Amino acid sequence: MLVWAFDRFARSNSHLATTLEEFQALGIDFVSYSQRIDTTTPAGKLTFHVLAAIAEFEREMIRERVRSGIAAAKQRGTKSGNPIGRPQQTASNVSDMRRLRKEGVSFRQIAKRLGVSPGTVVNYTKS
Repeated sequence: MLVWAFDRFARSNSHLATTLEEFQALGIDFVSYSQRIDTTTPAGKLTFHVLAAIAEFEREMIRERVRSGIAAAKQRGTKSGNPIGRPQQTASNVSDMRRLRKEGVSFRQIAKRLGVSPGTVVNYTKS
C-alpha cells in the first residue's frame, strides 16, 4: 500500500501496529511516499514505528493543551452564557445573512457587510 504520509493513516501507535500486522498477513507492503519509509526493510519498520510514536505523542500534547486551556478559561470565570469558542451570531444577524443569501448576494459580500467570516455565513445559511 502506498500512502502520501503515514501520520494521516492511523490515529494511534496500536492501530498502526495492528494494521501493519494485518497487511503483513495479507502479503501487503506499506510505503510512505513523502517520508520515504518502506516497511519491507527492517530499517523502514523501525523508522515507521518511531515516527508513529512521535506523531501520537504530538497529538496527545495538543489535546492536553486544549483541555488545559479550556479549564483555565473556566477558572477565569467563563460561564455557560458566555461559551468558549466562537461567539454565536445574533438572531437579527442570522436573518440578515439568510435574507441577503436569498437575494443572491455572495458569501464574501455578506461577510464583508456584516463583519463576519465567509465561513460563518456559509454555516448559518445552510439549507
